[in-house]
Amino acid sequence: MNTTATNPSANKDLSERALGALLLAPAALLLAVIVVYPIATLFWTSLTSVDPNNPQAGAAFVGFDNYLRAFDDDRFWHSTWNTILYIVVTVPGALIVGLGLALLANQPFRVKWPVRLGLLLPWALPLVFAGLIFRWFFEYNTGVVNNWLVAAGIEPMQWLSTPTLAHWAISLTIIWKASSFMALMLLAGLQTIPKSLYEAAEVDGASKWQQFREITLPMLRPAIFVALIFRTITAVQTFDIPYAMTGGGPGDSTETLAMYIHKTTLDFLDFGYGSALAALMFVISMVATAGYLRYTRRSTSRSGED
Repeated sequence: MNTTATNPSANKDLSERALGALLLAPAALLLAVIVVYPIATLFWTSLTSVDPNNPQAGAAFVGFDNYLRAFDDDRFWHSTWNTILYIVVTVPGALIVGLGLALLANQPFRVKWPVRLGLLLPWALPLVFAGLIFRWFFEYNTGVVNNWLVAAGIEPMQWLSTPTLAHWAISLTIIWKASSFMALMLLAGLQTIPKSLYEAAEVDGASKWQQFREITLPMLRPAIFVALIFRTITAVQTFDIPYAMTGGGPGDSTETLAMYIHKTTLDFLDFGYGSALAALMFVISMVATAGYLRYTRRSTSRSGED
C-alpha cells in the first residue's frame, strides 16, 4: 500500500522541509567558509610543527605535543592569568559603569542627542588610539594623572613602569572603553521596559530604589546577559590596549594571552605552537559563553516556573 498517496500531508511536509533546507543552504555554506573552515585549519595547524633549522621540510605532524608544551610553559600560564585578571576586573567594572551611563541616558532630557553622542564616542574610538591616549594620561613626566597628583600634593607615580600600577592603568582604560558599549546595549534594554510598570509602582508608593530593584533589574536581565557575553569574549581576546600602553611590560608583567600568541606566531614564527595557544583561547571563550548561556537558561526556567 502506498502511504504517500494516501497521506498528502506527508508530501507537503517533505516539500516544506526540502524548501527550508534549500533556503538555509547558502547561509550554511557561508558559515562553513568563514567559521568552520578557519577553525578546522587552526586546530589542524596546532597539531603540526615546523623545524626552525629546516623550514623547507614543511610542517610535520606532532599530535598534541604543542598542547603539552603549553601546559609546561610558565609564560603561557602567566599570560593566561593576566587575561583572567583583566576579565575579572574589567567585565564587572564595565557593567557597573555602563549601567550607570545607560540609566543617565534614559532620563527624560529635553535634548537627548548630546548624551547619546557621548556614549557613542568612546565605543567608536579605535582600541589602539584609546590605548595611546591613556598612555599619555598615565605618562610619568607629562601625564595628566600625575599632574593632578602633584597639584594635590601627592608624589607622581610610575604608572606604566610598575607591574601593579600598570595593571590598574590598563584596567581603567579598558573599563572606560568598554563601558560605552555596555551602556548602549543596556540602554536598548531599558527602552523596552513599559513605562506603565513604573507608573503603577509610583501609585503603590514604591521608592526609586524599589522600582530599580523590582522592575528595572529583572526586566533588564536578558540585555545584561547578552552584554556580559560579548564583553567577556572581547576581554578574553584583550590585545590592543595593553599593547599600545605597555607592550606587555614592564617585562611581560602585563602580557595577555592574545599578545603571547601574537609574539609566538609573528615574532618567533612558531605557527604550530601559536595555533595551539589560539585554540586554547578559543576553548576558554566557548567555556565562558557556555557558562553564561547555561545560567541564562536556568534563570529563565525558574522565572517560567514562578
